[in-house]
Amino acid sequence: MTTTAPDLKKVTKPVTKAKGGRGVMGSTGLYIATGVAAILFLIPFYLIVRNALMTDPEITGETWKWFPTDIQWGNITEPFNDVTVDFARSLWNSVVVAVLHTAGILLICSLAGYGLARIPYKHANKVFYVVLATLMVPTAVTFVPSFVLVSSLGWVDSYRGLIIPGLFSGFTCFLFRQYFLGFPKELEEAARVDGLGYWGAYWRVVVPNSLNFFAAIATITFINGWNAFLWPLVIGQDPSAWTVQVALSSYMTNQTVNYHLIFMATAISILPLVFVFLFLQRWLVQGIAQTGIKG
Repeated sequence: MTTTAPDLKKVTKPVTKAKGGRGVMGSTGLYIATGVAAILFLIPFYLIVRNALMTDPEITGETWKWFPTDIQWGNITEPFNDVTVDFARSLWNSVVVAVLHTAGILLICSLAGYGLARIPYKHANKVFYVVLATLMVPTAVTFVPSFVLVSSLGWVDSYRGLIIPGLFSGFTCFLFRQYFLGFPKELEEAARVDGLGYWGAYWRVVVPNSLNFFAAIATITFINGWNAFLWPLVIGQDPSAWTVQVALSSYMTNQTVNYHLIFMATAISILPLVFVFLFLQRWLVQGIAQTGIKG
């Protein structure tokens, strides 16, 4: 009587790894970390809104209150009714400065980045290195010469003095150059076949196909322009030329500190930033990722 060996293919069963172990734990940890980060990010906004709708005794009281006992809705109009500071005017100044600053940065730095990336010129790399070298110069070194120049031109207390000196950014130019280096050359070559030059290819082909990146740079630039303080403080010597950041600083004096007024004015001043960020935030990470910077 003979016996045959069992078929190993039938007997042997594939060994499968248990699913859901590390994957579930990793996802749970990621959600917890994201939730903690979100809470930490929202705490300052909660404190601003809470204090803005409280009275000064509640803000400075010994007993902590999570929410106002009686919401002070009248605090919303108080910054606009203050006779010492034209808050509405300062908001308008900030809008004008931030919008024009953003538009100028996008136009000038994108043109410079496109020229360094696409226009053949034997000294293009040298010019690019000079632009990078400007990033190593501290702002404090150029602050006084810039003020002397603006003052000699008669631009103090004017939009020109607030906007024009900051219309070029070496870092933004660098980001645009990195992005345009990775832009498909086939689209530009097709534009040149149709008779377009460098300017036509840039304006009619490159820009329409780079709106995501432009939106990301616009978001960052607008936030920086809106939050600028030191330069507007020096140039806007007259209260009519104050931006909102300078106006906020005027609410704190050596004699009095009106806490609920400061917090309410702060809450109103950050609303444009919140709207801009919520509207453009989906392009922010995507646009920066398209610069080609790795690591």
